[in-house]
Amino acid sequence: MDNEIRVLIADDQAGMRLILRKMIEKAAGFTLCAEADSGDKVPALVEEHRPHVCFLDVEMPGMTGLECAKAIQDLDPHIIIIFATAHDDYMAQAFELYAFDYMVKPFKMERVTQTLERIRQVVGKGTRERGDAQAVQPQATRDVGAAIRARGASSGRIMLHHKEGVNFINQADILLVQRENRATVLYATGGRRFETSETLGDVGERLDPKIFFRCHKSYIINLNVIDSITPYGRWTYVVHLTGTDQDALITHEKYEELERMYA
Repeated sequence: MDNEIRVLIADDQAGMRLILRKMIEKAAGFTLCAEADSGDKVPALVEEHRPHVCFLDVEMPGMTGLECAKAIQDLDPHIIIIFATAHDDYMAQAFELYAFDYMVKPFKMERVTQTLERIRQVVGKGTRERGDAQAVQPQATRDVGAAIRARGASSGRIMLHHKEGVNFINQADILLVQRENRATVLYATGGRRFETSETLGDVGERLDPKIFFRCHKSYIINLNVIDSITPYGRWTYVVHLTGTDQDALITHEKYEELERMYA
């Protein structure tokens, strides 16, 4: 059970929840952990069950699916979001929220099966890569810190406020900044992790724009530690970073901006 991919379904139509439930039950490696018949129930269920995947209708009582997606990303931007809706006019907004997929009702069983298979590959690959990175992290992070300083990254420091006090952090040591559990978290060399109640935007304003890049509404990455970029969902990619077991998401638009920066 621990290795299974946990799925949450949110749809105000009982019939659609039944269809998705049956499809998930038939898919090997997936388990349904929660259901919601309105959007306002979704954030609490996500916090309680920590699903890997959320199927969201767009138009629901309470919070809309788009509003749910924003709340989910503020808890954990790694959760895979699938919109399953009868309305195709929300597609552009959905992909601005980095949706993994957008399925228009009525959809065929094969369509859901294909999406679940892609999810299986992404979740499995991500778990293996994070495990491998964690095994070599101590030496890797020391090497990364030296490499960043050798490339002349900003040696400025930022003062980060948190409930225990403050930390002074060298910008050269910061690998990734992300939203996590409604807080902003900085991952740094040496396996260090710093958490603050400041917004991602507030932290980003104090970082050197020549070194740091806002690739996603939930992520800021250090350009010097990008290792590779691989496909994720439709029009979305995963940025793999050297020296940390964390990764980041980037949209096609931001990916193209990154390409222009390195052209």
